[in-house]
Amino acid sequence: MSEVIYWVHQSVDGFIEGPNGEFDWPAMGDELSAYSIGLTERAGAFVYGRRVWEMMSSYWPQVESISDHPHDLAFAPIWRRTPKVVVSRTLAAADHGARVIGGGDLAAELTELRERFDGDLLVTGGTGAATALAARGLVDEYQVVVHPVLLGGGRQVLPHLARQDLRLVSTRGFDGRSVLLRYRRA
Repeated sequence: MSEVIYWVHQSVDGFIEGPNGEFDWPAMGDELSAYSIGLTERAGAFVYGRRVWEMMSSYWPQVESISDHPHDLAFAPIWRRTPKVVVSRTLAAADHGARVIGGGDLAAELTELRERFDGDLLVTGGTGAATALAARGLVDEYQVVVHPVLLGGGRQVLPHLARQDLRLVSTRGFDGRSVLLRYRRA
């Protein structure tokens, strides 16, 4: 059965966006990019909350006309071919072939997805969907990339959760800048 992995970039002070919503600070060097590409290539489906979905679906279908960054160009075909799921209580449908869940029993819907897809369900960024899944004990692994920046405020990673004990699986540095912390449920 597929596992649910939460993959997120955060600042040293624990934010995924700055005070004005800025997300211009993660540095995708060669090592971090290669790790990210490998992680996404193994995913059975990408899982997004509504806000992240809106950002991803407006950027990745047309990325070649927007960016020439090697990471973007390598990830674009992966994004296009990988099934996508949007967790939302407000969306009825999503474009690019994405399936919308979250209007009913989220645990049951996620169980069905775990059985349906080969490969892990990769929950990318955001806080809403990830917090909803984590609150129900549905996240198997947390992969947090900490970047060397202090944002001083903004959107917090996994806000308002009850305590959950995790165990450290591994750490890894990338490009002499960022650090991956991998945790699993205890």
